[in-house]
Amino acid sequence: RTPHVDALAKSGLRGTNAYLSISSCSPSRCSIITGRWPHNTGACELHVELPKGQVMFPHELKKAGYYTVQAGKWHLGSYAEIAFDTICSVKKGDHGGEGDWLKCIKKRPKDKPYFAWFAAKDAHRPWQPDKDAKPHTRKDVVVPPYLVDDGPTRDDLAKYYDEVQRFDRYIGLVVKELKRQGVFENTIVVVMADNGRPFQRCKTRLLDSGIKTPLVISWPKGIAKPAVTNSLVSSIDVAPTALAAAGVKVGKTFQGVSLLPIFADPDATVRDYTFAEHNWHDREDHERMVHWKTFTYVRNRRPNGIMSGPADAQKSDALTYTSLLKGYKAGTLTPEQAQIFAKVQPAEQLFDSTSDPHQFNNLVADPAHAETLAHLRAVLAQWETETGDSCPKNLTKDTSERLSGKS
Repeated sequence: RTPHVDALAKSGLRGTNAYLSISSCSPSRCSIITGRWPHNTGACELHVELPKGQVMFPHELKKAGYYTVQAGKWHLGSYAEIAFDTICSVKKGDHGGEGDWLKCIKKRPKDKPYFAWFAAKDAHRPWQPDKDAKPHTRKDVVVPPYLVDDGPTRDDLAKYYDEVQRFDRYIGLVVKELKRQGVFENTIVVVMADNGRPFQRCKTRLLDSGIKTPLVISWPKGIAKPAVTNSLVSSIDVAPTALAAAGVKVGKTFQGVSLLPIFADPDATVRDYTFAEHNWHDREDHERMVHWKTFTYVRNRRPNGIMSGPADAQKSDALTYTSLLKGYKAGTLTPEQAQIFAKVQPAEQLFDSTSDPHQFNNLVADPAHAETLAHLRAVLAQWETETGDSCPKNLTKDTSERLSGKS
């Protein structure tokens, strides 16, 4: 139940083709704030702080006279603090991390333009009940076919829905306050995620279930007309878009592109390809992805090992994984559900999301798609060369067991 985000989408832009640069929280946030691919930020693995010297778009806004404030989950490191005039940390008992959002908007200097980075812990394990709203039930849940459709899985997803609902409610409070202050019409509101949801085949993965993000952008004075846009978008495009909209120079460090053309015409094309990566997040992993038109190509340089998701999605309270593991041991899973337990993963994958929205059918060996495969191999190799990407011989090792999730 997301009535407030739905309202923003109805009056603004809803993006159906938006991709993250990485499906892992802190590297994703570092990528968004710098407008750079994760391996170019110096913080491409989980819990690595953004290094000194990286250019951050809120800092550029701050230098241009904007009041900048951050509230909620941080996860960026100490250097990134220079980008904000005010930082509000998550308080004990503020489960979603949204408790200071409203206060920050109320206390902002009224004589300055402003930028707010409002980050939620919702929806993040372990789940915390939403005491101020009606809970979701098993009947409300849509179970994707790569998960086991049983009671525990539906309970798990329902609690996830509850946290998304809480996130939505705080967005509604912020929007209401912006309208009360008379500044909503000329405020750009961007609603997006930083990684896939914490379930198997989602968070950390480069499939659509892990790397695509919801995207809603509201700006009544700046968006020509409400629309659904299918234009390809990357999370690294947020930085140059914000700077361009504010009339601040977009420096050469920013690798994304401005989305302002889409604001004027939802059918505009700002990029033909987008890329993403999967680096260490509990496990020794190295994957790269390129998306073009309806095709997604993924190359895995560490294919030996099951891909059971991040450790937080395997703990005792992660009922979804308990059901998958039980089915795996009993031999009752479908091939799509059992794929994460394969001890050797595909080194290459090619999917057409039009005919195969869940990306189950790997087309790498299909002669009919040989030309597309060769093209995307070349595009990915060129991107790696241009951005200085590589696969080190010694990657960070696993810090938890792949099957059990235990340290």
